[in-house]
Amino acid sequence: MMADEKQFSRRDFLKTTGVATGGIIGGSLLGGLIGFNLDGKSSDNSKGSSDEGGGDSHGGHDGHGGGGGMFDVPDKGRVFFENDADFATIEAAMERIFPETDVGPGAKGLGAAYFLDGQLAGAYGFNSKEYMQGPFHEGLPTQGYQSNLNRAEYFRLGVKKLQEEAKSRHDESFSQLDEKKQDEILKDFQEGEVDFGVPKSTATSSYFFTMLRSATLEGAYCDPIYHGNRNMEGWKMKQFPGHQHSYLDVIESDEFMDIEPLPNFG
Repeated sequence: MMADEKQFSRRDFLKTTGVATGGIIGGSLLGGLIGFNLDGKSSDNSKGSSDEGGGDSHGGHDGHGGGGGMFDVPDKGRVFFENDADFATIEAAMERIFPETDVGPGAKGLGAAYFLDGQLAGAYGFNSKEYMQGPFHEGLPTQGYQSNLNRAEYFRLGVKKLQEEAKSRHDESFSQLDEKKQDEILKDFQEGEVDFGVPKSTATSSYFFTMLRSATLEGAYCDPIYHGNRNMEGWKMKQFPGHQHSYLDVIESDEFMDIEPLPNFG
C-alpha cells in the first residue's frame, strides 16, 4: 500500500502553501530565494517551473514583489528597465548624485541602478503594501507618498522628463551630456522647476528627485543580495562590517578593529 501512495514532495508542499509563487512572502527576501540554493546554484526545482506554473519567465512583473522566486536574476540583469536608453539615463543621474571619487566607486560602479531596477519590478514599485485609493491631494513635506501613480509609473515619468529636458536644452540624450549639464538639469528637478505636465498631486520633479536620491543611497549601501553595493564597496568606504555572526573575539578590544564586511549568507 505504501509503495502505491503518492509521495508528498517538496514542490507539492511549496505549491500547497503558496510560497512557490510568493503568495506568503509577497516579494520579500525569502520569496526571492525559493528555488535558489544558498551556495548560489540554481536548484532542480526551479527548472521547468514556467511549464508547470503556466507563468511567463518575467516573474517579477506580476505586481507582487520582485524576484517571484522561480527565476534567478543575473547580477547585471534587468527586470524593469527594458529600454537601454532609459536605464542609461537613470544610471547617469544616480552617478551624479553619488559620484565616483578617490575614496571609492560611485553609484554606477556600485550597481545602484540595478538595485533600483529590482525594486521597481517588485512590491516597492507597485506600492503593493500601501493604501492607494483616493482622494489624492498634493502632499506636505512632512507627509509620505501621496500620488495616484505607483512608484514604477512615477519613475517612468521621471526618466521620460529627464530625457526630454536634455533633448530640449542640448539636443542630446541625458546620459551623453557632460557632468555640468547633467547637474544643471538635476538641480532644476530638485528645486521643482521642471513641469511634469500633470497635476502636482500626481507628480512633481522635486519629489521624483527625492525618490531618486533615496534609491541611489539605498543602492549604494544595501546588502549585495539586492544587486547594489557591489563587492561591498559601499560598506568598505564607511568601514561598516556588514552582517557579522559574532563580535566575541573583538568586543573587549580597546582598539578600533578594521573588520572585513560580510553580506547576508556570507
